[in-house]
Amino acid sequence: MTPMGAIEMSALGVAMRQSLWLYPIVEIVHLTGIALLLGSIAMLDLRLLGLSRSVPVRRLASHILPWTAASFVLIVPSGLSMFVAHAGDFIASPVFVLKVCLILAGGVNAAVFHAGIFRGVAEWDVNRAPPAAARAAAALSLLLWVSVIACGRLLAYT
Repeated sequence: MTPMGAIEMSALGVAMRQSLWLYPIVEIVHLTGIALLLGSIAMLDLRLLGLSRSVPVRRLASHILPWTAASFVLIVPSGLSMFVAHAGDFIASPVFVLKVCLILAGGVNAAVFHAGIFRGVAEWDVNRAPPAAARAAAALSLLLWVSVIACGRLLAYT
């Protein structure tokens, strides 16, 4: 048996495939997490792109980022549960591989932003346009996370 076959034959994999309600419930949890993730990221990214300049970036970030982190509490276990149900199909799918790469790229983009340009936020916190690097990171972030969602939806059809 292949490693992916063993994962699919685990108790969770079998339950996810055989239960009438388990997979749809897990998928709803996953989609709820995605809504929280994209909603929170979009609010901050849109501010970084120059909208709502009267809202302090630091204040918005301190309010929004805990919601972003909380979304992963829903997304990661539910995503792994869905993966376990169809591990072999997902691993063989170029769309899944692309999705994982896009997730990693989104994480790297966020880490680079917070370790770099965000450290100078005091200079452009309120009523000023964020620097070009912040705007580029925000635009890339929106593109990456929307692409992750698109790949997730495409998995159902490939």
